[in-house]
Amino acid sequence: MRLAVYGGSFNPPHPAHVRAARLAWEALRPDRLFVIPAADPPHKALPEDSPAAEERLLLTKLAFRSFEQAEVSEIELRRPGESYTADTVRELLGLFPSSELTLIVGGDMLLCFEKWREATWLLQNVSIAAVPREDRDLLEMREYAELLRSRYGARISFVEAAPMPMSSSELRGLLRERKGADVLDPAVYERIIRVRDYGAKPQLDWLRKQTECLYKPKRLPHVRGCEAEAVRLAERWGEDAGNAAEAAILHDITKRLDMAGQLLLAEKYGIVFDKTVEANLKLTHAVTGAALARELFGAPEEICSAIRWHTTGRPGMTRLEKIIYLADYIEPARDFEGVGALRRLAYEDLDAAMALGLQMSLDELFEAGIVPHEDTAAALRCYGKEKADAAFRREE
Repeated sequence: MRLAVYGGSFNPPHPAHVRAARLAWEALRPDRLFVIPAADPPHKALPEDSPAAEERLLLTKLAFRSFEQAEVSEIELRRPGESYTADTVRELLGLFPSSELTLIVGGDMLLCFEKWREATWLLQNVSIAAVPREDRDLLEMREYAELLRSRYGARISFVEAAPMPMSSSELRGLLRERKGADVLDPAVYERIIRVRDYGAKPQLDWLRKQTECLYKPKRLPHVRGCEAEAVRLAERWGEDAGNAAEAAILHDITKRLDMAGQLLLAEKYGIVFDKTVEANLKLTHAVTGAALARELFGAPEEICSAIRWHTTGRPGMTRLEKIIYLADYIEPARDFEGVGALRRLAYEDLDAAMALGLQMSLDELFEAGIVPHEDTAAALRCYGKEKADAAFRREE
């Protein structure tokens, strides 16, 4: 039996990994191809924000799911200690006696092969299929392969293909910068965002597309307006504009649900509505929306909190919470008496704008005969009713 082994940290696995394995399979046509994520790579320390080995295994399975000839193996995760290739090869040869085994390696790994543990034994017992990652690697790889052949009788072949420059370290950087959705496999990217591997933040155009199905079409203009307003406010007040955009994109994701739907979500997430919220459908979506944003998109607490408090407000709000509350209130499509004053104030004095917005909200509720939530009244006391009154007098 002819076996091929493609190992690595896969941190994260990306299309160049899959392409290299596929090209190697086409060149070698082994009976079985094993893709093996390392539990504890001995050649380099994993970055601090790397996920656990089990998570990298799951990501690798997702990345290779459409390559049916590849078998993603847990062999190194089941074995304690550092993941040495020699130990893996011995284990595979024990499982498949009399097999011929080929290691698929990238150019960087070939060029340091003599530093591998038990390199001489490996070169005498396995073949190597080298896949260049960069054009400039090829000449150096061929020269080094000749050296290994002359010293050890190594059996080395090259997978002839145009290199696909891509590195896991570069991708980890992109993920932290709200990029990478158009590079990684969609299922891999979705998983990374959902659990926030690598300190990843969702690419905003990806997040918009993912959430469109959660909104009624007529609500999307409001959501887009809220996002634009939140970004402007964030830039004015020194808040992270990406976080403001993310919170605004997600702030109404359960708004379309009726009370029955809201109660189902509340039961799922262990949410207990107080009497005021339970009596007012418009208040429920902020609570359930924060929980759904956390589950579906891994939204961190600061963003979930901004979603949670965007309807009622609360005392002691964070700057991001204030921004989302006000952006929801004053986005460009809003047209009601006093909105112009509130818009101007939001860029002059954030707390005064909160006081004015909260007062206007309370007045609207009282006029409609709706009992306001006590958090709104408490928030108004926190930010100062006198600020709201002063703003009203100035506008007059």
